[in-house]
Amino acid sequence: MFTLISTLILLIGYCTAKQIDVTEEAIFDIAIDGKPQGTIVIALFGHETPRTVANFAKLASVQGFKGKSYRNTRFHRIIPNFMIQGGDIVRGDGRGSISIYGGRFADENFNIKHTEAGLLSMANSGPDTNGSQFFITLVPTPWLDNKHTVFGKVVSGMEVVNQVAAVQRDANDRPLQEVTITRSVTRPVNARLTIPSQ
Repeated sequence: MFTLISTLILLIGYCTAKQIDVTEEAIFDIAIDGKPQGTIVIALFGHETPRTVANFAKLASVQGFKGKSYRNTRFHRIIPNFMIQGGDIVRGDGRGSISIYGGRFADENFNIKHTEAGLLSMANSGPDTNGSQFFITLVPTPWLDNKHTVFGKVVSGMEVVNQVAAVQRDANDRPLQEVTITRSVTRPVNARLTIPSQ
């Protein structure tokens, strides 16, 4: 009986998890009001979402794209128990967003769901309006499924994400302290992650 129950638990766990290939990592050093807070390392799912990852990885690289990168940009929107948002390489305040494809680009797919904290997903203003802005979830956010493309996961530095989430903010969820990505680099990786699928 115990063996049967154990097998069922394993099968249920297997059926509700998804194996994802990691092709690159983005590494962000974070400062709050100029004071270093630590490093966030994000695994990127380049096989599952190649166009989305190519866009993000180029903007996260040292070279950037046409003089634009995530280095020295801010997290401009913070909502505790939801997400932190950044990536406005145009204006820095959430009103700008461009991509390496010229303007906005289409939603790639919604294969990965917003099932846990630490997932990296594209911020948009409606269908097919992806640019440079992204967010990191602080909790599972299933209401965003089939609306925003998940393309990575924080694999180190979630405590730094939570420090950012704890920054005081105004009535419009704008942080009252400057939260900055002071260093942004990428590196190739060959690994696999398990993501809850529901």
